Amino acid sequence: MTEPDQAQPIIGLEIHVQLKTEAKLFCACAVRSDAPPNSCVCPVCLGHPGALPVLNCRAFELAVLTGLALNCTIARRCKWDRKNYFYPDLPKNYQISQYDLPLAHTGNFELASGGQMKQIRIRRAHLEEDAGKSLHDAPGRTLVDLNRAGTPLLEIVTEPDITSADEAYAFCIELQRLVSYLGVSEGNMQKGQMRFEPNVNVAVTEDGKEYRTPIVEIKNLNSFRAVRDAIAYEIQRQTAAWRRDHGYQLGRCPNENRGWNDEEGVTEFQRQKEAEQDYRYFPDPDLAMIELPDSLFDRLRASLPELPIARQERFVTKHGIDPVDAATIINHRPTTDLFEEVIRAGGEPGIVAKQFVNVWLRLANDRHSAVTDLGVGAGRMAELAGITADGTINKTAVDRLAELLLDRRERPLALATELGLLQEHDRETTVRWVEEVFASNNRAVEDALTNPKKTKAAVGFLHGQVMQTSGGKADPRLVAELVERKLAELRSNR
Repeated sequence: MTEPDQAQPIIGLEIHVQLKTEAKLFCACAVRSDAPPNSCVCPVCLGHPGALPVLNCRAFELAVLTGLALNCTIARRCKWDRKNYFYPDLPKNYQISQYDLPLAHTGNFELASGGQMKQIRIRRAHLEEDAGKSLHDAPGRTLVDLNRAGTPLLEIVTEPDITSADEAYAFCIELQRLVSYLGVSEGNMQKGQMRFEPNVNVAVTEDGKEYRTPIVEIKNLNSFRAVRDAIAYEIQRQTAAWRRDHGYQLGRCPNENRGWNDEEGVTEFQRQKEAEQDYRYFPDPDLAMIELPDSLFDRLRASLPELPIARQERFVTKHGIDPVDAATIINHRPTTDLFEEVIRAGGEPGIVAKQFVNVWLRLANDRHSAVTDLGVGAGRMAELAGITADGTINKTAVDRLAELLLDRRERPLALATELGLLQEHDRETTVRWVEEVFASNNRAVEDALTNPKKTKAAVGFLHGQVMQTSGGKADPRLVAELVERKLAELRSNR
């Protein structure tokens, strides 16, 4: 037989999203990542006999909101099921989940891929409780912390519509941005608030016939990089395994669960992949069927905000904002809301966007805060953009004023006037600064005139010296014009 003509990855994702609630899904225990081990527990989440679960309605509302954002059909009636398996960090020996009647199903998620928008179908999204955490740090033993047991999770399952590791990487980033934007989850992967489990196999075409490798589920990935690298490795591993042995096919070899070894950069066999029947699902007798009232459904639908991708596209098409800047601004919903407030206050959108990305976000990151926490306000941000747009101040002054505005209450124009930061547009004054710099920097002038390898650097140096001589007040565009004019004059006199 010949070498395969084509190997096409087939990738679906299961994503566990920890919902942003104060209490667990079926009891009043606090959801905390910083509590001492086994301190946020009670008879319900410990699975004591006779302890009865009571649904956290806030978790249900957040799950419905996410389902709506994923364009899913929301079930008006759904139920709870027991998913049975035995593991040390699952005290009840079953997990309360949803099986055949999930809360949401048949949705889609729009993703930018290959320069165009692609629809990734959502098979289902259902609520379930988390298990505890097994700790393997102690030599020769495993420790169990049950604080996380019972934490509300939304499991989102895609159809196998993803066709590359990079596309899966992009999907996970966009999904994290969505749940954070909606406020349904912090999506902090370091705290285990989002976990990804790709299901990967490969369709290999040879001599016009398609063969599919067994499905591998890669368990508990907690970073975007791990998702991309683990999928890329698994695609290569499965393709190579099929080339070595054409019997390595779906239905002829068992599906597997594998873990990702980040240090070695490989997936490692854990066990054969369980099938649905292995979990022996049955309806939970302690929990009633959920019925979603029309009033609650309508309220949640009305509260759904404009979603990140649509808002980003509007910024680009309506305001002419650079797509990269728009993507950066859209990452944090309160920052995005403030950005629009600044535009409504009169800020020119393109300049406001550049100042958000290059000034306000930088200052916020330096302070480990959000732009909304800087205390500058939309009005003063709009004024700063305005005096930048009309040439009252230059970029150097923008940076200095922005830092001062964090601690002072004055308006930007008044502060710029007080500090002598108003841009000098007087041509005669700027000509004197240029003449002074040329007279005191003969070497740079000579390089600009005669050394092609140094011309660009020398001109930049002269420009910078004029700005420095002016105390940062000169109009950079006028300086550039006058420097070039002076150099042309010197060339013509040689």
